[in-house]
Amino acid sequence: MPGILITGTSTGIGLATALRFARAGYRTWATMRDLAKAGPLCEAKESEGLDLEVLRLDVTDNASIEEAMAEALPGGLDVLVNNAGWAGGAPLEIVPEEQHRAMFDANYFGAIRMVQAVLPHMRERRSGTIVNLTSIAGLIAMPNQVPYTASKWALEGASEALAHEVRRFGVRVKIIEPGVIMTSIFENAKGQTFFDRSSPYLDLMRRNGKFYSAGHRANQPPEIVADAILDAVESDSDRLRYVVGTDAESILRGRRAMRDEEWVAMGADLGDDDYNAEFRARFGIELR
Repeated sequence: MPGILITGTSTGIGLATALRFARAGYRTWATMRDLAKAGPLCEAKESEGLDLEVLRLDVTDNASIEEAMAEALPGGLDVLVNNAGWAGGAPLEIVPEEQHRAMFDANYFGAIRMVQAVLPHMRERRSGTIVNLTSIAGLIAMPNQVPYTASKWALEGASEALAHEVRRFGVRVKIIEPGVIMTSIFENAKGQTFFDRSSPYLDLMRRNGKFYSAGHRANQPPEIVADAILDAVESDSDRLRYVVGTDAESILRGRRAMRDEEWVAMGADLGDDDYNAEFRARFGIELR
């Protein structure tokens, strides 16, 4: 029975992924910072008889990682899913440096710490799969989200380089790039999201909000990401990247059809009607 460890499983994508793999017969280690939020997983374990254990793990704390690994590694760990992280939105000019650093600590360095914790085990066994969740923002430089975007781009680059490094040891790397998924990440990001009606960046803030509102209307559940992760893990394909969600596919397709200068030019002082029309024409997404 293969073993999997997933970070950030208290809600959303992490929760859906833990349940998806446990129901598929994996020995599942579901980890989270706050065990008080483990109720849904524990209830599913008891009612369905799942082979699932909940562990406390904070990806920003090396001691916490070591404690979790001491429990999970001896049983054999075949898959690591790096899902833990957080988001936030504001123009770069007003983002405090400590928030920028904290987002990198969780979104980028948290994943790197986890990879370094499991990689010797996988390398020695000459098998294993590392799954890193980035975002469509890891492929497209999203305005009003510079720290989040930068952390996801960094993880994209590290994942691609890592895939090359570990290929000779039989270890695979998969990158999952969701669009807007209906999770609590947006509720959790409120403390890191700044909206100021007097700001010179007001239009940019509003348009970023409208983009996510469009994603909410699409109502894409976290289960579609969990399914994509399971498919990536169980596939024999060498495929590296998996874009998940109709919005992610359309915006990536549109961005790849543009020159960099055209993307930057959309940040000019356009009226809402002109901006919305161009966004719809380029990406097939209605902002309102």
